[in-house]
Amino acid sequence: MASQEWLEKDFYEVLGVSKDASDEEIKKAYRKLARTYHPDKNPGDAAAEQKFKDISEAHTVLSDPEQRQQYDAVRAMGSGARFSGSPGEGSGGFEDLFGGLFGQGGSPGTGGGRFGGGFEDIFGGMGDRFGGRFGGSPAKGADRTAKTTISFKGAVRGTTIGLREPNGNVIDVRVPAGVKEGQKVRVKGKGQPSAGGAGDLLVEVSVQDHPFYERIDDNIRIHLPVSLDEAVLGATVEVPTVHGETVKIRIPAGSSSGKTLRLKGHGIRRKNSSGDMLVVLDIVVPEDLNEEAIEAVKAYAEATTAHNPREGLSAKAAL
Repeated sequence: MASQEWLEKDFYEVLGVSKDASDEEIKKAYRKLARTYHPDKNPGDAAAEQKFKDISEAHTVLSDPEQRQQYDAVRAMGSGARFSGSPGEGSGGFEDLFGGLFGQGGSPGTGGGRFGGGFEDIFGGMGDRFGGRFGGSPAKGADRTAKTTISFKGAVRGTTIGLREPNGNVIDVRVPAGVKEGQKVRVKGKGQPSAGGAGDLLVEVSVQDHPFYERIDDNIRIHLPVSLDEAVLGATVEVPTVHGETVKIRIPAGSSSGKTLRLKGHGIRRKNSSGDMLVVLDIVVPEDLNEEAIEAVKAYAEATTAHNPREGLSAKAAL
């Protein structure tokens, strides 16, 4: 907002607070007024809509320490005068605004006023604060922060969410595929406004867990149930992926529970890289076997008596 407009608007009066109001008092006043004049509560009421815009504008400036300081400084210097016209042009010009600083009839930079050093010496580095009006580059607005929670699917494949601001506006946030827990997504130009351009909005993302898929960096791990005969004899089975695909994987003969197989490229996929899917085998034995199955297992046990799966266990367990 230009300094001229700031001179014309009393944001403290708009929010109904004093000029030395604390940040908490400003926030509390804004929330109360926003609830009262929100467009959803006043459909078709143009006056209420304008009032809502005014209080939102006032809160934007006064809730930001840097902008509030700039606003107070501009209002203090202006004392009701306007930044318009030029020296010697009559009422409303620079002489009306700064005449008292330079003495009667003095003008900036002539050395004939009370300060003698001229306009630039008086204001020094304040040019940045006033949007470059007095020289220099205007400062960019401050960044804002927010938090959101998305689904596991949204984190893997990417998604777009809408964040609603206190004033009712909705900001669309595009979350890229592969975003991690705690990662921040930047939305340019949605921070605090300023003469030097608005800051950015930084959205911290939290990701919900999934009952089947587990993320490890850019890899995805799953536990695949297999039958005893599949583990012993080997088999080719289908497994689902986080990308909605179904792929086949070969289980080697003689596999044990806990054996991990790797499917290349079926993990987290980014623009220039992709992770893998780690498939952990879990041998599942039926709780209720019929007589024929029991006899088959007994025959298997007799045929493999030479194999002791716990051989050497005592040595490994020794302290």
